[in-house]
Amino acid sequence: MSHTAVAANDTHSKVVGYLLWVFGFTGAHRFYYGKPITGTIWFFTLGLLGIGWLIDFFLIPLMDRQADLRFQAGPTSYTLAWILLTFLGVFGLHRMYMGKWLTGLLYLVTGGLFLLGVLYDFWTLNDQISMKHARRGLFG
Repeated sequence: MSHTAVAANDTHSKVVGYLLWVFGFTGAHRFYYGKPITGTIWFFTLGLLGIGWLIDFFLIPLMDRQADLRFQAGPTSYTLAWILLTFLGVFGLHRMYMGKWLTGLLYLVTGGLFLLGVLYDFWTLNDQISMKHARRGLFG
């Protein structure tokens, strides 16, 4: 894939990646870039006791390129959905943004399904958006 094609498929933002990296000991930036297993490890080990968190400062450009290759751009912004999930997930605004009004309202009245739904969305949000784009026929 050429550099131009990658730029046209810029699904994730380095700026948001670095903002989430500030809270990286929670794994937020790793979840954002579609790495839920290491995101969970970072969460439970405080970024591998801070060492992995510091190393990630230099790895974010690579993680951003990998996410741009793995996920397809479309009308639903990965970045906006992740900001809504990270900071307002318990209110379900990210689900409402994706058109999932029923589960969004359910999250609103149950605190993100007692935080278990928020955790599920941290693991699957990138794939949920990709599937939404695929259903619209935006990529083959």
